[in-house]
Amino acid sequence: MGNSKLRLLHVLDLLLSESDDDHLLEVDQILLYLENHNIVCERKSVYDDVRTLQDFGYDIISRKGSGGGYALVSRDFEAAELRLLCDAVQAAGFITPKKTRQLIKKLTKLTSAPQAEILQKQVYVDNRPKSGNEEIYYHIDKLDRAIQSHVQVSVLYRRRYLTADNTVGNEDVLHTVSPYALIWSDDHYYLIGNKEKYQNLMTLRVDRIKKLELLPDTPARPFSEVSPYKTAFDTADYAKRHFHMFSGTPEPVELAFDPSLLEQMLDRFGDDVRFRRSDTGKLELRTEAAVNEGFVSWLLQFGSQIYVKKPESLKVRLFEKAREVEHVYKI
Repeated sequence: MGNSKLRLLHVLDLLLSESDDDHLLEVDQILLYLENHNIVCERKSVYDDVRTLQDFGYDIISRKGSGGGYALVSRDFEAAELRLLCDAVQAAGFITPKKTRQLIKKLTKLTSAPQAEILQKQVYVDNRPKSGNEEIYYHIDKLDRAIQSHVQVSVLYRRRYLTADNTVGNEDVLHTVSPYALIWSDDHYYLIGNKEKYQNLMTLRVDRIKKLELLPDTPARPFSEVSPYKTAFDTADYAKRHFHMFSGTPEPVELAFDPSLLEQMLDRFGDDVRFRRSDTGKLELRTEAAVNEGFVSWLLQFGSQIYVKKPESLKVRLFEKAREVEHVYKI
């Protein structure tokens, strides 16, 4: 009995690792594999094992004749889905090069060996900047536990500054934070939280956290006291309103823009934003966004194709920024 149970597991393991729609395993191959694992059996035993796996729910096909055999054809992740996940890992700037390789290797193990080989060849590996902080994965785990447990965390955060001799220096600052959410934006992971003495939200890049400790005896401050969210912290809404994770209080904004920018507006503000067409042919929208440096920089990239109608303070900031640029490049 014990041998039959072990044999069944080996048959399943072989089908998982070596078979797919284009690669079927002949019974003789399965028997040889079992023999290499010190299990000797008859062909009938393999047939029985496959039927048992099929009865349990595994999508195993069988084909007769030349090139026939058995193959496990349905898996939790399709090849295209794994490709998307591998590309996301490769693109994420907060994942170290070492961890990138490890994660991609783990992901390719979720398919057959032949498909994994194809997938690894398709994954594009470039020289984009990657974080060197290997602690980020432990920090994400701790922060997630702190958020779920509604407790504060102690964070040693590294800030960068320019020294007198024009080299980049680092300064480590200790913060006690009530954590509310983790957001992946612009290839970085951010912690959104509150520092007790302030009445607003703060944003910290997780890859710049050097040390982190949970404070299980110190309850987190309710996010409803420092944000517009009352029952649940809406991470999607926060990310939409805070450009490039710059902090600030969201306020009403009205924009008029060229219709050719519709796709960019929908990507930035979401499909639920309301538009209307003006007499001049421009499209207009009303939304809420934090008026900060990130928003100003985002608007400037569109030049004269976009015009701020409200608020007046945003108009002033855009004008001042444009004057700065003009001063630098004035000929």
